[in-house]
Amino acid sequence: MPRISAVDVIDVRFPTSATLAGSDAMHPDGDYSAAYVVLRTDTELSGYGLTFTIGRGTDLCVLAARHIAGPLVGREVDELAAALGPTYRTLVGDSQLRWLGPEKGAVHLAAAAVLNAVWDLVARRAGKPLWRLVAEMEPADLVAACDFRYLSDVLTAQEARQMLERLAPSRTERVEHLAEVGYPAYTTGPGWLGYSDDKLRRLCQEAVAAGWSAIKLKVGGNIGDDKRRLAIAREELGPDGTLLIDANQVWEVPEAIAWVNELAQFSPLWIEEPTSPDDILGHAAIRAAVAPVGVATGEHAHNRVMFKQMLSAGAMDYCQVDSCRLASVNEIIPVLLMAAKFGVPVCPHAGGVGLCELVQHMSIVDYVCVSGRLDGRLLEYVDHLHEHFSSPVVVDRARYRLPVDSGYSARMHPESIATYRYPDGEYWRAVRAQR
Repeated sequence: MPRISAVDVIDVRFPTSATLAGSDAMHPDGDYSAAYVVLRTDTELSGYGLTFTIGRGTDLCVLAARHIAGPLVGREVDELAAALGPTYRTLVGDSQLRWLGPEKGAVHLAAAAVLNAVWDLVARRAGKPLWRLVAEMEPADLVAACDFRYLSDVLTAQEARQMLERLAPSRTERVEHLAEVGYPAYTTGPGWLGYSDDKLRRLCQEAVAAGWSAIKLKVGGNIGDDKRRLAIAREELGPDGTLLIDANQVWEVPEAIAWVNELAQFSPLWIEEPTSPDDILGHAAIRAAVAPVGVATGEHAHNRVMFKQMLSAGAMDYCQVDSCRLASVNEIIPVLLMAAKFGVPVCPHAGGVGLCELVQHMSIVDYVCVSGRLDGRLLEYVDHLHEHFSSPVVVDRARYRLPVDSGYSARMHPESIATYRYPDGEYWRAVRAQR
């Protein structure tokens, strides 16, 4: 039986601050990066996982992931597959490492990378894409793999099992439906700050021609610029197209309310991350003051407990889980279940290295196993860096197609790692030589 023999954790950084012309209001110079985990076994089988960062500080996540992954060495893969819940609790619950969070910050990002690799390894061992592995689990086994600690006042494990059992008999029907029509998506490609008006218009026209009816624009730099840019996007989308806006946390609460109400004339469906991701009451106040524009948030929510509070406080209209910030499937599924209970659509964050690849699996799981619904749901698509993955996403006419390769779609090409490994990859060596 395969046994984990070694763990590699690699700092991979892509120079997107130099190669991408656009940005957002809060993060003007991101180098899209990853703390990339490889769980090697004594056979050809390996598991791959990552967490997304934007440059400096990736090394902190790498060091934390090495500490967290240590207990996995020597474990049999089949044993891990039979004990996904206990394995999660061992890795996340280290009594000394959790002090550095707990369950937040660099340590929790690192835990996500390691646990993503665990799930990838188990799915590869089973010869199934991650979404199918989960969709074929018995409700009791799936609940046993998940973390419901601190959630019992909103969602108990017993209630979660009942929710999963209600939809279990019809899972196959929804898989067949997705195989036929795909999962609905929106594109962020045209909407970055820093693009000229001509480029914005051209990219919106190209997106509409390619089948996109939902486009997201970054906002929050200048109100006059935002109005002009949204007018262009609305003109190209038409009155029936879906326009989304994203402030990336740049506003104070009163500023967010005033700014969004100024932009409401362009009929955006939602404002994303209008203020500090930690400000639950602030999000609730914004939501009440800008309706019917919805509030979308969650990509920087540290853990399932923050989502519990957001949902309980009526602070979000759209739940944006992130496959690399929450501690993998074990923590994401309880959030999906809570969102379903509150009737809040899950529209995951997918901008960054590998996020489209990973989070597509969670959207499929939400539809097939948890909510049973596609209405109100859109999965983000950003068209860059997919060429570095061995199983890149397939998006056709604004629809994600079901992944077919085994695993969690997280494996990078060795050539990409050799080139962009920081600081000794070919690209970064060349940069230092030029300096």
